[in-house]
Amino acid sequence: MSERARWYVVHTYSGYENKVKANLEKTIENRNLHDLIHDVQVPMEEVVEEKDGKKKITQKKIFPGYVLVKMVMNDDSWYVVRNTRGVTGFVGPGSKPVPLTDDEVDSMGIVEKPVDIDLEVGETVKIISGPLENFVAIIKEINLEKRKAKALVDMFGRETPIEVDFNQIEKLD
Repeated sequence: MSERARWYVVHTYSGYENKVKANLEKTIENRNLHDLIHDVQVPMEEVVEEKDGKKKITQKKIFPGYVLVKMVMNDDSWYVVRNTRGVTGFVGPGSKPVPLTDDEVDSMGIVEKPVDIDLEVGETVKIISGPLENFVAIIKEINLEKRKAKALVDMFGRETPIEVDFNQIEKLD
C-alpha cells in the first residue's frame, strides 16, 4: 500500500517562494515525479490597499518565506525538495519534516487542485505497473481525492475487484 501524500511546509529564502514553486514543478515534470510530489502552493490572499485615495486589490503571500508541498515523504522526494534552489529546509524538529494535520490544512485555506485525470466509469484501462501489470481492467469507481480507481480485472475466468492508483493505469485507445 503506497503511503498517503501529506502537506509539508518548506522554508525558503524570502522572496524566493514563487521561484521555488516554479523550480520544483519543473523538476517534477522533468523527472516524472508526479506520483511522489502532487502539488506545490504559495498561499496568497487578496488585500485591499489604498494609495492616493484609490483602492487597489493586490495578492499578498499569507506565509512569506514558506512554500507548501503535498508529497509522499521518502528519501527521493525529500532529496528533490531539499535540493531545490532557494529551499533552506523543511519545517519540523531537527531535520525531520512533520506533515500538517488535516485541520491545519483546512485552516490555512489550501485549495487542492483538481486531479487532471481523463477517466470515466465503464472505461477499459491497461494496468502499467504493480503485480497486475499488463492486465486489462474496467473502471467501476473513481476517487479523485485519493487518486485511486476501483476496477474489475478478468482473472482466471472471473471478474476480480481491485484498487489502483491513477499512475498505475493508462487508457486503451
